[in-house]
Amino acid sequence: MEFSAKQISQFIQGRVEGDENVTINTFTKIEEGKKGAISFLANPKYTHYLYETESSIVLVDEDIQLEKKAKPTLIRVKNARDCVAKLLQLYESMKPKKQGIDSLAFVSPKATIGKDVYIGAFAYIGDGVTLGDGCQVYPHATIMEGVELGKECIIYPNVSIYQGCKIGNNVILHSGSVIGADGFGFAPNPATNSYDKIPQIGIVTIEDNVEIGANTCVDRSTMGSTYVRKGVKLDNLVQIAHNTDIGENTVMSAQVGIAGSTKVGQWCMFGGQVGIAGHINIGDKVFLGAQSGVPGSLKSNQQLIGTPPMEQRPYFQSLAIFKHLPDLYKQLNALQKEVEELKKNK
Repeated sequence: MEFSAKQISQFIQGRVEGDENVTINTFTKIEEGKKGAISFLANPKYTHYLYETESSIVLVDEDIQLEKKAKPTLIRVKNARDCVAKLLQLYESMKPKKQGIDSLAFVSPKATIGKDVYIGAFAYIGDGVTLGDGCQVYPHATIMEGVELGKECIIYPNVSIYQGCKIGNNVILHSGSVIGADGFGFAPNPATNSYDKIPQIGIVTIEDNVEIGANTCVDRSTMGSTYVRKGVKLDNLVQIAHNTDIGENTVMSAQVGIAGSTKVGQWCMFGGQVGIAGHINIGDKVFLGAQSGVPGSLKSNQQLIGTPPMEQRPYFQSLAIFKHLPDLYKQLNALQKEVEELKKNK
């Protein structure tokens, strides 16, 4: 697929500087530019690349100032990053979708399969599964008995969806993710000097427009359902424990862990390795910095970091003091000795 600078500028409502007929067929970073590629520049610090890149077209913010004529054709826009995202979405939507059921896939005769579906080799579709129109199930994915998937879902290789789980429309599950494994439920039994397993008889419910990263796990509930509400985006290696409820449009970076029976509000953002205790409530629009540890409930509309979490400014002020604690400790000891000497002399 090839697009001209003129076509692109019309799509993103930009302004062309240079040859409006030059065409591109791929994307690349500006520092790795090549002929036939489009790049973008949003940070004035990297303006020098405009005089040396091999990219044919570069999207630039309106306020980027040039010292001389740029090498590629430029398309001036209000926000180059946003425009790149729009172009990437357009490019992705134009890719041909796979269709058909591979002869090496297993599809239960008791499953209900929608129109224009793709099921790859060695995928497993169990009894009572409902697969909506336009779904794509890649090789070695496992969809167990009674699972319901809406329309236009993408299930990548080696995903496992356990029995009874419900998946909405336009859901993307990346490789190795596990939906509906047992929650971590065990009760100590002194009589047998072991743990008794507590059966996890609930399900996982994932609503529309959710994307879940590779090797992320969402556990089934003990009873009822674990919920991942619409618009949620989970990075790779995230753990969502049983009976949690993740609010709409919340996003989590890699290695976040949410303990059981915790309710997370809407539009929250958690940085990498955030850990949240169980049986608590996190309000709406709570932003937690990387490696924050949350032992108790948090109110809405806060930007916090640390363990326990605090506002960002006091946290970084505390960090600045922390590295001087050994010296401060020595000074404190010296002052204490001086005070004791003064008391003796008095």
